[in-house]
Amino acid sequence: MQPQTVQALAIVAVLCAFGLAELAQRRFFPSEATREDNRLDIAVTLLFPLISGAVLAASTALCAWLIPAQRDALAHWPVWQMLLVLLLADDLTQYFWHRLSHTSVMWPLHRAHHSAAYMSVRIVYRNNAFYYALMPGLWLSGVLLYMGFGWVYVGYTIVKLTVIIGAHSAVRWDQWLYRYRVLRPVAWVVERLISTPATHFAHHALVQDDGVGHYTGNYGNLLFLWDVLFGTAHITRRYPPAYGLTDDRAHGPEPWLAQFVYPLKRSRRAETVLGSSSHAPPK
Repeated sequence: MQPQTVQALAIVAVLCAFGLAELAQRRFFPSEATREDNRLDIAVTLLFPLISGAVLAASTALCAWLIPAQRDALAHWPVWQMLLVLLLADDLTQYFWHRLSHTSVMWPLHRAHHSAAYMSVRIVYRNNAFYYALMPGLWLSGVLLYMGFGWVYVGYTIVKLTVIIGAHSAVRWDQWLYRYRVLRPVAWVVERLISTPATHFAHHALVQDDGVGHYTGNYGNLLFLWDVLFGTAHITRRYPPAYGLTDDRAHGPEPWLAQFVYPLKRSRRAETVLGSSSHAPPK
């Protein structure tokens, strides 16, 4: 079986597992979801594999043109070295890409991820298409695949996406670590090492002045350790009471297509960052 097939099947299995758990808890169809939310969630989930696949393919094609002699040049590296490089080239760059996306210029490409007034596996890939098309980590991953990271990259992405899916899921798996005193030392390590529902839900909070919400931090994807190291971590072991964006509460939801492909499609809403050259910062 080809590596890409194994990767796709594993990720679909993880998405389905968390999705079924949300269904069992009656959280997969949140009452907060609007028609625009439903359309955007479906479109992004279906098209993300095509977008990310196109970026990886383009990256490897550029390598074949520019550095043909480097094909599989690093295939002899031990697994631990490949994993370290992937953490730096993919996950660390994504931390900074995510952090940059909360500035005024980049915010329109990331706004869709925060416009959902709910947490769920439905929003894992919910971003503007250009957010992924320009993501440095995807382009660098294509280079590393060309240079021989193959199966190690597949294993890495399965683990990473399992963590990311779990951090967005309404299942809130980390609450079990907080509930039992014997697990609290484990929780202390886990919540500082990887993204968890409590820390990532805080990043999606509607407000930041309640001691729980922290949308100006908790940017980590696989490793929350980056937030700890760079001073953007906020750990409370609590979950925000509300999610989404204040401008949507005031003016109504943005059209799903404008959120997905801006600036190719612009919003006609009176107050918007998706319809003019004025890109106000988030919140």
